[in-house]
Amino acid sequence: MLTVTVRLEVDDRHLRAFMDAMKKQARNSLEREKDCRQFDICVDPADPRRVFLYEIYTDRAAFEAHLETGHFLEFDRRVKDWLISKNAEFWERFETEGGIAFKNRR
Repeated sequence: MLTVTVRLEVDDRHLRAFMDAMKKQARNSLEREKDCRQFDICVDPADPRRVFLYEIYTDRAAFEAHLETGHFLEFDRRVKDWLISKNAEFWERFETEGGIAFKNRR
């Protein structure tokens, strides 16, 4: 599994439109891409302009395919001028024989 995290800072003037577009993008990714396993949108409670995405894909090829979808290309074109910054990082899930190494057991 490939995990993608993205930290974004959104221009105040476009925050509402960005969040509407972001929710649509997450929904499209989950509904249209079988290899998109998770797509969480998180917002800093102290500063709603700071947005954090947590996405899980089956593998790197699935993420690369995601970047070529019509819904992503439309989203990216629409919001690129609304962003102050964007930083993406890529992670591989650490697993053990019994599954994920750490789980919350509450």
